[in-house]
Amino acid sequence: MSDSTFSLWVYLSQTPLLWLVVTLGAYAVADRISQAFGRHPLCNPVLISVVTVAFVLWTTRTSYPVYFEGAKFVHFLLGPATVALAIPLYENRHVVLRSIVPMVAALVVGSATAIVSAVAVAKLFGMPYAVLVSLAPKSVTAPVGMGISEALGGDPALTAILIMLTGVIGSVMVTPLMNALRMKDWRARGFAVGLASHGIGTARAFQVNSLAGTFAGIAMGLNALVTALILPFVVKLLLE
Repeated sequence: MSDSTFSLWVYLSQTPLLWLVVTLGAYAVADRISQAFGRHPLCNPVLISVVTVAFVLWTTRTSYPVYFEGAKFVHFLLGPATVALAIPLYENRHVVLRSIVPMVAALVVGSATAIVSAVAVAKLFGMPYAVLVSLAPKSVTAPVGMGISEALGGDPALTAILIMLTGVIGSVMVTPLMNALRMKDWRARGFAVGLASHGIGTARAFQVNSLAGTFAGIAMGLNALVTALILPFVVKLLLE
């Protein structure tokens, strides 16, 4: 690399716009790859784009704080994107209202299971308190999960990683698993993946079926609320 090229790179690498373009470009390419493979579960665009961006950061030796100066614009849009899920919810409101009772039951059981299973397994392996608390909100959408983790004394950065991994794994597993279980009700399929795998799972549900995506969005939003309410009590009970 010549001195002029190196100087140009040093300048560009400190510019937030560069990393915004890298993030959006990586996802655009990943989405085309996923589309080319017929939206196969293993070709998850989020997973592909994360690996791509991580490789770019590693090869350019760019620190995460520098990268996040650009990526924070995408992070900010998580809030509006979540609110926008109200549109398909309104369009399917009659179907949702007919399913309200089983949804509430599934929500309570699913939220409690997600928290207890994660904390119990981590405690069994002797993980420290900060890791336990960081792991507990792994099935909640990132902005809420990171806030819960920080409030309880966990590490928000670790929580963000765990949330991303949970979402990717859930979105990859959901279609094969539901097919294996012969689950044909799109409401149940969507609600399950939204409850367990938050936004990434919800995005996958919308790719498969709009009704499944609607119920996934409902589950994601309600799970964030329920987890924020019950997590402090569950963690206190399990860690006493």
